[in-house]
Amino acid sequence: MPYCDHNATAPLRPEAREAVARALALTGNPSSVHAGGRAARALVEEARQAVADLVQAKSDSVIFTSGATEANALALWGAVEAAMDGGKPITRLLVSAIEHKSVLKTAEAIAGHVTDMRLEIVPVTAGGVVDIDALAGLLQGEGRALVAVMAANNETGVVQPITEISRLCREAGALLLVDAVTAAGRMSLDAGVCDYLTLSGHKLGAPQGVGALIIGDAAPLVAQLVGGGQQKGLRAGTENLSGIAGFGAAAKAVLSNDEECPRVAALRDGFERALKEAVPDAVILGMSVSRLPNTSNIALPEIAAENVVIALDLDGVMVSSGSSCSSGKISPSHVLAAMGVNDLSSIRVSFGWNSSKDDADAVVASLVKLWQRARSRAAA
Repeated sequence: MPYCDHNATAPLRPEAREAVARALALTGNPSSVHAGGRAARALVEEARQAVADLVQAKSDSVIFTSGATEANALALWGAVEAAMDGGKPITRLLVSAIEHKSVLKTAEAIAGHVTDMRLEIVPVTAGGVVDIDALAGLLQGEGRALVAVMAANNETGVVQPITEISRLCREAGALLLVDAVTAAGRMSLDAGVCDYLTLSGHKLGAPQGVGALIIGDAAPLVAQLVGGGQQKGLRAGTENLSGIAGFGAAAKAVLSNDEECPRVAALRDGFERALKEAVPDAVILGMSVSRLPNTSNIALPEIAAENVVIALDLDGVMVSSGSSCSSGKISPSHVLAAMGVNDLSSIRVSFGWNSSKDDADAVVASLVKLWQRARSRAAA
């Protein structure tokens, strides 16, 4: 069955599957000093280096978590609490309007619980790019800010100007959190431009249930899970050995295959050309700006996204309607609303490491069939 929902979760890579199996065969806690523990620790540290290499970071800056949602929460709460304990307190959260809900909802919770904390939403352009002028203006406000801008949007694939945003933040003395979950493995990333960077293993082809927070040398952080002294005391709990091993193997596979992104980009571009030729009324969002090479956000005017997803699923084709982190719910996209797109609902087609032209062709064929059926009903 054609699977075109890699931005939701990527199929498990064979390298990751093998690494998971090797880890499961070990008996030992990574914190134990005996031979079994040392073998487990070696696997964790090997994976830590591979994940660090993926984003040009130092291995000791990588904190493994249960996923990106925890990583984002750890960065936001951990930074705010650390700044309260000493140094210059954070009094403002500047969050882009298109952030993942794990960032938006956490920022709302912090603003609701921390006295004198202000949450300010940074608008985006019609193309889905953070409004740099608006951000620059907000950074001139009083009080230290923590800014959250994702590297690339999970729904549209639109790439954000992180280097420029980083410069503005540093000039203003603000901290910067970059959610790089969707971008990782699909574009070059440099953790050095931000204070906090978050990743999720299953978006790369690792198992679900493992992620990472990469922290800068001077970035303030207080642990949110306490107990043992694992991971320099910043995230207590026995490490998820098999998940971490799979994460590291997936990161290595990405780094060792220079042809993967160009191949996927050609596949995505060919898919969009074929769709527009067959359905000229199809709208592809974000085409005027830089996008990830694997993502298409498509609207068929007058056809609800949930109907498109269901129709394609009945044809055996798997795609998403926006983000897939809402317990299966299909609801209006806050990303499209932020872009000023209020009269369309869209689906997301996202390709990846094992996608083929047959997959892309199947999506086109199913969309064309649905479009023709809708036109026939409208003409009747």
